[in-house]
Amino acid sequence: MRHNVKGRKLGRTASHRKATLNSLITSLLRYKRIKTTLAKAKETRTFAEKLLTKARKGDLHAKKQVMNNIKDKEVVKELFSEIIPKIGDRPGGYTRVIKLGQRNGDAAQMAIIELVDYNEVVTARAEEQKEKKDAKTKEKEEKAKAEKENELLEQQAAEAPIK
Repeated sequence: MRHNVKGRKLGRTASHRKATLNSLITSLLRYKRIKTTLAKAKETRTFAEKLLTKARKGDLHAKKQVMNNIKDKEVVKELFSEIIPKIGDRPGGYTRVIKLGQRNGDAAQMAIIELVDYNEVVTARAEEQKEKKDAKTKEKEEKAKAEKENELLEQQAAEAPIK
């Protein structure tokens, strides 16, 4: 039984696993979206969430803790200048894992892991649907208003004395 055994080994030694996860987190923060295996994506998600929560503090100690995992200075700068302000007051859930299916070569489960606030495609689609919905609502309101006016005119015509 695996009581109190957390995390996945990913078929690697501890140092190799740590290096792999650090490189995956660095790539995730650089490109905002990466394609990898499902197990790696799920494991990366836990470490990325913890890292982003630490980075939200924004003090020197937090920056040094982040720099222990991310060796690329440009990515660290981007994290503290762009990503953290965009995350804002979000109380966790900074990443999303989307399953893609199986890889052709070895049938490994593939997935995309992405930062939630940086998914322009989904955001654009949601805005488009909202605009359509607003347009439909406005059209229905105008139609209802026109019908009411027609009914009032008909009532007035019926009530008016015929001369």
